Amino acid sequence: MKWYITFGQVHAHRVNGKTFDCDCVGVINGDNPVQCDKLAFDLFKGKFHQHSSRIPNMEYFPRGFIEVNPVN
Repeated sequence: MKWYITFGQVHAHRVNGKTFDCDCVGVINGDNPVQCDKLAFDLFKGKFHQHSSRIPNMEYFPRGFIEVNPVN
């Protein structure tokens, strides 16, 4: 499953060589919502705006989707 993470104006994170901020949507891949939530809280230290399995309105995210943990 895919879990979509959005970030507030003051939330900027550098994870696995990628920058996540208010202009992008982080995509977490996992087996279930609990696993995805745990990874989001671990990687972003609970500092993000929203997290959901629903795709957000992309008109607000000019940098698009960025995979947090790409599936091989």
